[in-house]
Amino acid sequence: MSYTIAITGRPNVGKSTLFNRLLEFRKAIVDDLSGVTRDRQYGVADWNGKSFNVIDTGGFVPESEDVFEKEIRKQVRIAIDEANAIIFMVDVTSGITPLDEAMAEMLRKTTKPVYLVVNKVDNGQRELEASEFYALGLDPIYTVSSMNGSGTGELLDAIAEPIPVEDVDAERGKELPKFAIIGQPNVGKSSLLNALIGEERTIVSDVAGTTRDSIHTHYNLFNKEFMLIDTAGIRKKNKEKEDLEFYSIIRAIRAMDEADVCLLLIDADKGITAQDVNIFSLATRKGKGIAVIVNKWDLVADKSTNTARDYEANLKRKFAPFTDVPVVFISVKDKTRIMKVVDVALEVFENKSRKVPTSKLNDVMLKAVESYHAPVVRGHIVKIKYITQLPTQTPSFAFFTNFPDDIKSPYRNYLENQLRTNFNFKGIPIRIFFRKK
Repeated sequence: MSYTIAITGRPNVGKSTLFNRLLEFRKAIVDDLSGVTRDRQYGVADWNGKSFNVIDTGGFVPESEDVFEKEIRKQVRIAIDEANAIIFMVDVTSGITPLDEAMAEMLRKTTKPVYLVVNKVDNGQRELEASEFYALGLDPIYTVSSMNGSGTGELLDAIAEPIPVEDVDAERGKELPKFAIIGQPNVGKSSLLNALIGEERTIVSDVAGTTRDSIHTHYNLFNKEFMLIDTAGIRKKNKEKEDLEFYSIIRAIRAMDEADVCLLLIDADKGITAQDVNIFSLATRKGKGIAVIVNKWDLVADKSTNTARDYEANLKRKFAPFTDVPVVFISVKDKTRIMKVVDVALEVFENKSRKVPTSKLNDVMLKAVESYHAPVVRGHIVKIKYITQLPTQTPSFAFFTNFPDDIKSPYRNYLENQLRTNFNFKGIPIRIFFRKK
């Protein structure tokens, strides 16, 4: 399920600190997506077996007080439109401010859950002072200290309560694979969908400020059947550039949650950017299959013998350490190699569903362990006795060993490389766990 929590509030109330605190429980913080808006961050949190997206919406540098207040209001409206629930954060040390009152007025009108979080409550006196915020008309109030973590457990319990537990077996039983077309604005996502289905289609409204869901298209041509999820279709407007990119990012995150395979489109002429790398990273952290589609290849002037090879090598350097991903060079405008995208997406989907028989897995991987042993731990030899694939959506493997906590990243990477060398998991992130034998 795609469930998104947006952290809102005026600057300097501790939103980013709370963001980091919430994601610490999973210890998998997603880097800032540079080039979207200043200091905006998003990642995945996990609490009691339930996962949800967390978005920090703060970080404006205003030119004037009027612009500042206008932009804060835009942020709250976007959060109300796009998120499933909203954390409204205030600061106990400064009390209720006019900006807090303005945001509370908007939030009282929404039917979505709003969690009023009073931050910097780290002693009994401040706990009493927090009662002032009942005047905002939002109940209940959660008092926390995002710096030291007190009170965050109760907040997470409340956030996670309405989120249903994922049914892995039901997810596996989905009739059709789902492919999400993701990437930055204006790289050709909508054009690719139109080219694949062979017709022009209005993807979304271009009216800013309205809620727009991802568009699902049933593809059933040439004996191939799947669902395409398009997250594009918002036209850039100069004055609304940051807001529209924020909409686009939230929809891309939702599409990732729903998809089996993400098709990351990159503009060949502009090259790969930090934002592309971080969108790639977010998809892999979510355990999604991924293929990189380089569009507008017709605009690349120099197409010597090794141009595509060198371009692909540069892409994979940026995506390191996960470089085992397919790269397809296309031109949507000229309809060049667009059907290759379908073939690659289906191949990656098949790889994501691959189950390796336990006997074959042990035959291959125990030989790999014998040929290159893990480093000695405190004078003891690390022994891996047994390997099994776990029943998860993302290919995951458990290695049973006598010292599970002492195996370091280099050896983990070696084992992952051996899995990729001997079994076809191209385009799929692999999870490796070490367990006590």
